[in-house]
Amino acid sequence: MKANVGGIDRKLRIAIGVAILAWGAYTWQSTGAFNLWALIGIVPLFTGLIGWCPPYAIFGINSCSVKNK
Repeated sequence: MKANVGGIDRKLRIAIGVAILAWGAYTWQSTGAFNLWALIGIVPLFTGLIGWCPPYAIFGINSCSVKNK
C-alpha cells in the first residue's frame, strides 16, 4: 500500500475527522441520542492517519510529494 495522501491533505483530513467526531460526541452528550452521521468522521481521520485513500488509488490521484517505489 503506497501513500497517496500527503502534506496539507493529511492535516485537513485529520482535523475534519476530529471535528466531526467531536460534533458527534457533543450532540450525543447534549441530546442523549446517538448520531450515526458523526461516525463518518472516522473515515477522514483514518485516511489522514494512514496516508492512503482508496478513492485516490482508484482514480490515480496522489497528493503525496514523496515518490513511492
